[in-house]
Parts: sequence; C-alpha cells; structure tokens
Amino acid sequence: MKIDCFKAYDIRGRVPDQLNPDVVRAIGRAFAEEIRPGRTVVGHDIRLSSPELARALTEGLTAGGSDVADIGMCGTEEVYFATAHYGAGGGIMVTASHNPLDYNGLKLVRSDARPISGDSGLQAIRVCAERGDFRPMPHGQVRHLDHRADYISRLLASVDRETLPKLKVVVNPGNGGAGPVLEALEPHLPFELIRVNFDPDGRFPNGIPNPLLPENRAATAEAVRKHGADLGVAWDGDFDRCFLFDAQGHFIEGYYIVGLLAEACLEGHAGERIVHDPRLTWNTIEMVCAAGGEPIQSKTGHAFMKERLRHEDGIYGGEMSAHHYFRDFYYCDTGMLPWLRVAELMGRRGQALGEMVAERMARFPCSGELNFEVEDAAAATDRVMQAYASEAVGLDHTDGVSLEFADWRFNLRSSNTEPLLRLNVETRADPALLERRVDEISRLIRG
Repeated sequence: MKIDCFKAYDIRGRVPDQLNPDVVRAIGRAFAEEIRPGRTVVGHDIRLSSPELARALTEGLTAGGSDVADIGMCGTEEVYFATAHYGAGGGIMVTASHNPLDYNGLKLVRSDARPISGDSGLQAIRVCAERGDFRPMPHGQVRHLDHRADYISRLLASVDRETLPKLKVVVNPGNGGAGPVLEALEPHLPFELIRVNFDPDGRFPNGIPNPLLPENRAATAEAVRKHGADLGVAWDGDFDRCFLFDAQGHFIEGYYIVGLLAEACLEGHAGERIVHDPRLTWNTIEMVCAAGGEPIQSKTGHAFMKERLRHEDGIYGGEMSAHHYFRDFYYCDTGMLPWLRVAELMGRRGQALGEMVAERMARFPCSGELNFEVEDAAAATDRVMQAYASEAVGLDHTDGVSLEFADWRFNLRSSNTEPLLRLNVETRADPALLERRVDEISRLIRG
C-alpha cells in the first residue's frame, strides 16, 4: 500500500482518496508495532469523517496489541494531556485542524506527550504501514476514558484565579471543538462569555475555523464591538491555537502575543529559555533579552517546536501562527492556556490587551503571514533571493530562508501542510517600508 499523506510533523490528506479507514487502520497497526505503546489514547475532532477514522485507528492499534483509551470528541491538547497525565505509552488525535472540509489527518505522540515528527519516528511508521507484513499480536482492549474533569483542573491550576478580572469575553470556536471545554471552564471563571458560532458542527456552516485568515475574523470582531467586550478569542477546529482581539475588535497578530507571554513567563524566572520560530523574530528576541531570558530559535511546526522546547527545558515557546507551548503543560501547545494567561495579565497589570501590545506593534510592524499559491515554489524563492541576497546582512536557513537587513527582514518558506509559499516581513518602526517591501516581494513571487 502506497501512503502519500505523511507530512513533516503529522499526517494530512484528502478523504477518502488519500486518507480512509484502510489507510488509517494500517497506520494504527504500524504505530503499535513501531512505538509499542502498551496503551494509546485516541481522540477525534468534530469533522464528519473523524469518528469512522477513529474507529479504524482503534482497530489497527488493538490488532497490534495496544490497549486503547478512547476519550471521544475532544481537542488535540486533550490527547496530549491524557497521554501524559495518565501515563499512556502514546496518543493519536484524528484531526485536520484548519484544513478544508474534505481533509482529515492524525497527530501522533509518544509517552509523556513527546512529539513524533519526520525526524523522530514518523517515517518509520509510514514504511511499516506501507510494508504491511505485521507480526501476530495478542489483541488489545478498548476502554472509554473520562478525562475532561482532570483536564479542566489542570488548566485552572495553571492560572492565578484570584488575579483574573471580571471581563466580558467574546468566544468563537468557529463551530469547532472548543465549545464544550469553554462550558466546563465557565463556572470557575469570573467572565461573562458571549458565544459566537459556538456549537460543534462538523459541516462548518460558518466556514472552516481558521482565524489566521483575515476573512474569518469579522464575526469575532463585530461581536466584540457590538457587546462592548473586553476581549475576543477565536479558535481553530481542534483548538490547539487561539487568536485574540482587543476591546476595539482589532485582531492582534500572534507574533505580539508570543512576546507578551514570553515576558510574562520570565517574571521571576530570569535565565530561562524561550523557544520561538524564525518567521518573525525581532520583537520576541528583544523582549526575551530585556526580561533576562535566552531566546532559542526552532524550526517551524508543532512537533519541531515541542522537541526543541523539551530539549532546551524552555519555560515557554511560541509561534506567530498562534501555537503556544508551556513547560507546565507537558511542553505541549494549548489553545486554552494562552487566553487565560492574557486575561490574568490584564488583571495583574490593570491594562487592556491593546495597551499591553501597542508599543511593540509600533516598534516592530509586521505583515502577518501572506500565502501564495505558486506552481514552482523553488523558482519563486530563487527570484526573491536573486533580488535581495547581495544586500542582506544576515542569512538563515532554519526554516525556508530568512534574510535580514539593517531596518527590515523577511522569511519565505513552503508550507509543511498545504501547497503554499508563505511570506512574513517585519521592519523597525517603519510601516511605509513594510508596505513597500511586501509589495516588491509579492510581485517577485508571482513572477
């Protein structure tokens, strides 16, 4: 069997031609053989294809001798939590996160929620699944695991609830899986939650939940303004990312939230390491160094970031794409802790979100991530490099290519999960320069 849906740090493919029950069953069988987890936590998102794929995955795992702890419909971080908290040997989440409706996928971890990427076992699982000559094994058992109360307790233990202010918060799960978790959290928080696109619905009647796309932000922004809310929060489908809006309904780029959370995590913890991705860096590096921390650059992607954060024993890691990783959450990404900790900061500092980030946004204006569909990503990258490489004062290939100049920098990289070329540009306090450079590079990419 040829399987072509393995990516750099997880598995994504179209259903059913790339990803279907037969393929997923083989992957589950290979996971059991390669990882030998003993017990595997299995969860799935709200996509219509996910329950069937989760059943096939369970069949493959149990055929390979692994017991399965089934936690049902959940968010990706709940699989991470349950795997580490209950001492399982592995965990698999069935999800395609923010990908189109006809996609699905798998995110895989070992014991302690340690990530499995192309550099740490994912390709061995692919080879084993394609080969298919599995050893006979005693059949594993399946049991339901009711983890939600313990998960909620873990979240609440990670914030100082005495500091949380009374806030009016717009919450928009985008009809993804965050709604049930928010309902479980609500009785423990001093917030008035205003619900938008709240009910889980795998048909995604209001569009695929991906607030990273500007066209998907209007509902949250409008609700913040309409209700006079203090904060707006939106999530992607498996809610391992959260996106924040200030009291004016302005979307706050994840880049500035990384700096804010890094600074907060370093309070009382000078000398700790902060892991960041290479797409946008100047603001993060400056804030981390000013707070007495050590910035560490990692390749983009949740598996790579988690591996680096664990290796460095970092206290926090953040990507401008709104993935936030915490040492006290098993070095994993979570879409629930970031907004709770920002709310905690609002209470402790007596400032609105917009006030806390305004200076940093002015100091390092950025483009946000711009996506380009191109036939030949390598050729487009070469055109950009030929135009700028000779002028650069810094060159980095941690992920894609980053060029740095005295007063601006950019990163250009191919997506690990979609057929796109992604561009990020930032400057030093010069919005006009930012606009000019974005326009120049965009024209070069399009040829």
